Amino acid sequence: MIYPELTFIKNKEVWNKMETISSCLIYWLGEVEYQQAWDLQNLLAEQIAAGKQPPSLLLLEHPHTYTIGRRGGREHILWSEEEIKRRGIAVFEVDRGGDITYHGPGQLVGYPLLPLASAGWQGERLPQADFVGYVRKLEEVLIRTLVYYGIEAYRREGLTGVWVNKPAEEVSLPVKISSIGVKVDAKGVSRHGFALNVQPEMVYWQGIIPCGLDGVQMTAMAEWLSPCPSVQQVAQEVSRYFESVFGCAAEWQTALPAGLHR
Repeated sequence: MIYPELTFIKNKEVWNKMETISSCLIYWLGEVEYQQAWDLQNLLAEQIAAGKQPPSLLLLEHPHTYTIGRRGGREHILWSEEEIKRRGIAVFEVDRGGDITYHGPGQLVGYPLLPLASAGWQGERLPQADFVGYVRKLEEVLIRTLVYYGIEAYRREGLTGVWVNKPAEEVSLPVKISSIGVKVDAKGVSRHGFALNVQPEMVYWQGIIPCGLDGVQMTAMAEWLSPCPSVQQVAQEVSRYFESVFGCAAEWQTALPAGLHR
């Protein structure tokens, strides 16, 4: 299949900058509390940097959670503290890029933990190196997954994430279906990742300014697909395209290795 959205990447050197990762373990974890997943990322990243754990991708769901990245602030939360408490929403300020986003049941969250430094990413100061190509590859995984399900998805120049056109009366309006926010630590291992809206409760997006961008509308696969696949089914397709885009041999896991727990 030809993916015309690749023409949107003007600098192919950025796209090809990262060499392939030979192998990867992909873990399906079901629903995980945000703090537990964050702790697990940190533990795995340390082991990957030390060569004790293969590159890994965590696929999971979170209970209702707002996370605020390094570019965000609580001013982008629209609901009152009382309303957030009433709805049982956890709020975290985290060290990923980007602004505020929502996680919840019905949304697929992916945390790739990859040794980017050993895969060809270099810079005078690794934490400030240009990781645009890595983010573009994450977008590509999600675009191909959505195309597989018959949803035409694309990038928007100057904006991170994946978009689709929502038909209106006279014009097609771009709406966001997937958000991306990452961090690469001082040892060159990636953390955080992407969120793909499969069939979440969309009302929770009303409590924030998504990504800190006024006027951005969010959507989900369920608005296009009936019946909509489960989050785990979508996770399996994401893993397949992750394997092809990153050029790795992936192994699907449903249990964490001994010594790791969430």
